[in-house]
Amino acid sequence: VSIGNICRSPIAEAVFRKLVTDEKVENKWMTDSAAVSDWNVGRSPDARALSCLRNHGIETAHKARQVTKDDFQTFDYILCMDESNLRDLKRKSNQVKDCKARIELLGTYDPQKQLIIEDPYYGSEKDFETVYEQCVRCCKAFLEKSH
Repeated sequence: VSIGNICRSPIAEAVFRKLVTDEKVENKWMTDSAAVSDWNVGRSPDARALSCLRNHGIETAHKARQVTKDDFQTFDYILCMDESNLRDLKRKSNQVKDCKARIELLGTYDPQKQLIIEDPYYGSEKDFETVYEQCVRCCKAFLEKSH
């Protein structure tokens, strides 16, 4: 989960989906990404996010959406990118009866201990590449832990 669901979280979603497909466990996982805000609902990911993924041989057809009450009741994990996402999600989850999702920073799984995955929106191609690399490390570690 990220603020607008067009940069970081679609990258993480696409990376995780490719990992579980490569490991042949995709039938055990329901993977999606969403936004805390409603700014970009219905939009495709940022062109730089798409081109970064494409450079690594990953395609995505994701359209931005906002996180819903159902998400807190359906998903086992809601992994987010930074402290403000975490705060917003915890606040939202408090209004949901029987929230089953564990809300965590994706960066807590990073073997290189980069806790925060910074929004690359105002940055360069290189910043998108950094996000991609963080997502790969974190998603791999998360998948290993939660097998």
